[in-house]
Amino acid sequence: MSSASTAKKDMGQAADKGGQAMDKAKDALGHVGEAASHAASAVGQTVSNAASAVGNRVDQGVSAAGSGMQSLADTARKNLPHEGYLGAASKAVADGLDSAGRYVEDKSLSGMTNDLGSMIKNHPIPAVLIGLGIGYLLGKALRS
Repeated sequence: MSSASTAKKDMGQAADKGGQAMDKAKDALGHVGEAASHAASAVGQTVSNAASAVGNRVDQGVSAAGSGMQSLADTARKNLPHEGYLGAASKAVADGLDSAGRYVEDKSLSGMTNDLGSMIKNHPIPAVLIGLGIGYLLGKALRS
């Protein structure tokens, strides 16, 4: 065999080995990609579960706040005056607290958020004006 044919044969073997190495590298990359995908999916599921648990706790807290408002309304009805102007005012305050407490207790946080979004969509100008007013008051309070 001549040295040219030996060199050609060696180059062919080297090319085959290089091709095999490339195939192995592609397979390894595919396995790494699959592993990363599975890990990302597991992390996403864990985050989703944690967010759901936090949401449930927030909803429980909101419901408890609604119950507290209703309890405060009952206390106000028992202890505040029942006659005259003060009686009428205390009844109005107690009724408002009771109504708001029922709303807060019945709605989840997402339900209240949806209601607020609907209100803003239906009345955008007053919503912007209220937002500006709240921003002004917060600015005044934080400045002093």
